[in-house]
Amino acid sequence: MNFLFNKYNHFNLANIVTFFNITCGIFAIYFLTHDEFLGAALFAWLAGAFDIFDGKIARKFNLSTEFGIQLDSYADFLSFVIVPAMFIYFAIFDGKEQFFSMTFIAAVFVYYVISGLRRLIQFNLNANEGEVEKYFTGIPTPLGAILLWIVYLVFLTGYINEYFVLFFMVLVGYLLNSKIKIKHL
Repeated sequence: MNFLFNKYNHFNLANIVTFFNITCGIFAIYFLTHDEFLGAALFAWLAGAFDIFDGKIARKFNLSTEFGIQLDSYADFLSFVIVPAMFIYFAIFDGKEQFFSMTFIAAVFVYYVISGLRRLIQFNLNANEGEVEKYFTGIPTPLGAILLWIVYLVFLTGYINEYFVLFFMVLVGYLLNSKIKIKHL
């Protein structure tokens, strides 16, 4: 069991927790594609819990490595960029293609995904093993996912329409790469 605390083992404890994040993202996508939104939401939130714990474990047991930094960002891309975008699409727009410009919707979703990917790549370029910045520059992708989840819940109330959801996706995509400073927890 020493491999769990070996910093350079790709299957150390911190990375295993990150792999659980990825697994939850995959299950969330499965449930989304089967119109099981509750299951998708549960796995998306579980991915968020694993994302919190992998970093804490890496710092507590000195397991932070370049591999772990890259792995965490790939997990974040899946669980906090792709899954929320798919969630919004399948929960709000799927089946309504005759009512909306699919070119416009596709452009918004592509913008959001590229914004999330760009944010994670920039984060990796600025990250150093074992160091945690006091502030994020731009909102982190998990916060972006939470904001999309909130706008989805508000959409369910009927207070906002599909166009506001699209506007909000563009706004969150912009904020991912903005100069706004957010304190690291």
